[in-house]
Amino acid sequence: DELFVIVNGACKVGDIAHIQAKIGARCQVVPLPDYALLALQGPEAVTALARLAPGVEKLVFMTGGNFTVDTGTQKIDVFLTRSGYTGEDGFEISVHNDHAEALARALLAQPEVKPIGLGARNSLRLEAGLCLYGNDIDTTTNPVEASLLWAMQKVRRAGGAREGGFPGATKILAALADSTGATASKGTRKRVGLIALERIPVRDHTELQDGAGNKIGEVTSGLLGPSIDKCIAMGYVDSAWAAVGSKVVAIVRGKPVPMEVSAMPFVPTRYYRG
Repeated sequence: DELFVIVNGACKVGDIAHIQAKIGARCQVVPLPDYALLALQGPEAVTALARLAPGVEKLVFMTGGNFTVDTGTQKIDVFLTRSGYTGEDGFEISVHNDHAEALARALLAQPEVKPIGLGARNSLRLEAGLCLYGNDIDTTTNPVEASLLWAMQKVRRAGGAREGGFPGATKILAALADSTGATASKGTRKRVGLIALERIPVRDHTELQDGAGNKIGEVTSGLLGPSIDKCIAMGYVDSAWAAVGSKVVAIVRGKPVPMEVSAMPFVPTRYYRG
């Protein structure tokens, strides 16, 4: 009888307005600005959280429910899912602001848990090949060029039982048809993974060229991946250069840095699927 939706923080105003406009006449749309979201990520996340909230170990990736976390001094009601944006096993915990600090401190008291910042989260999500909104995708990006077709049900695609019917369907289905044709249209681009063949980090907005000095794309995210211990990036290149193994050149402070198109994720994901 209800849906619980967590939207991207940078897009929340537009997303809530869209949801309100589309279904607000059929149900109540209730924003929850007085709730916080904590992320507990990593191979020992389940061990730490199950100590405080028995039963979470039974969840599998992308499932969740209402739980009570016993901190020893108080019991805190939360809604949590076994999910996260790091490529690791872990949990995202929605909790009222009044209890967020107490819950965070209870988690940090567990021997497996340490605090991290957004830099660590960013390196993990890039190693997992996950897009960062504002860098790798924005309102100008379509899911075909961004390699996000896993998010589109087959029944919504051309020939499916419920073809189309979603915002942007005309453009997106046309782009999908073009991408699967014999040749891609001139100027089409594709999001790809990249590994530098020299130990030089290649940052956002770095130009990508072919061997002849022609611009063929741009890096959208890049850093030294601590898990893989290589300089990795993702970005968009002309579709002719999108095949795994293609050699491209990044221009870093005027210096050409050779890179190779790589499959993603760079580091295997460790989601718990049971």
